[in-house]
Amino acid sequence: MASREDLLATAAATGNVQQVSELLNEGVDPNATNSLGRTPIQVMKMGCPKIARLLIEHRADPLIPDPSTGTCPAHDAIREGFVDTLLELLKGGASLYNPEDNFGQRPIDLASASVRAQLIQLGILPH
Repeated sequence: MASREDLLATAAATGNVQQVSELLNEGVDPNATNSLGRTPIQVMKMGCPKIARLLIEHRADPLIPDPSTGTCPAHDAIREGFVDTLLELLKGGASLYNPEDNFGQRPIDLASASVRAQLIQLGILPH
């Protein structure tokens, strides 16, 4: 049987908002790692800003780096172009400028031109 931490990580990874909410409300630690050593916010479905919001509301730390790559969720969201999810991460304490991953890249370094344009339009980046 899967641990509650594995259940939360799997629910986050598959975008199951209801199950994430239920497990968090039952007291599962949003910063606990699953059996693969990753937190729910590290493996969450990037195209689901509601998951990011829920995890952050329950004090998930968006600055805990992935143990193998050193990337944080902001690295993943910005690289994949999930601006709505990125905005939730930024509200929760993530940064565009740190930390650097194992390759010396900050989240902003991974932004495509279109993502940069969206961030400028939203007032997140200067013109």
